[in-house]
Amino acid sequence: MKKIIVILLFATSCASLTNVTEEQTINKTLNSWHLATGQAQFQTYFDFFTDDAIFIGTDATENWNKNNFMEFAKPYFDKGKAWNFKALERHVYFSTDLKTAWFDELLQTQMKICRGSGVLVKTKQGWKIKHYVLSMTIPNENTNEVLKIKAPIEDALIEKLQKK
Repeated sequence: MKKIIVILLFATSCASLTNVTEEQTINKTLNSWHLATGQAQFQTYFDFFTDDAIFIGTDATENWNKNNFMEFAKPYFDKGKAWNFKALERHVYFSTDLKTAWFDELLQTQMKICRGSGVLVKTKQGWKIKHYVLSMTIPNENTNEVLKIKAPIEDALIEKLQKK
């Protein structure tokens, strides 16, 4: 019985260490990914994505596959200055097989605090971003002011989308 308990404790501690190591690897990956934009490293930035990745931006119309996002972003990178995001806080979660991870993060950006969330998959080349969503945060007490600005633009978009 003692042998079984020792083996279970050892297996549990190994799994825990694996999660910690994988979380550190993901944090390094995401920090390097964000750094690549700040340094306008186009290819480096996009190498962090899977080929079928999706990027959803802050505007309601920004839902891109990797190729479309590359086309959108290229002029910014070509100017030598893309966006510059730095993680303030991040939470990482794993599937039981440790082949998929998802995360949420608060970012310091030129838009002030934004929230990012995404899904990564473990590949032969390491962790790759499969899906990412960037959102601007709005203090609750300012929601009505923001709605007044958004309403005319997004009411038209809602009408257009409902006609599809």
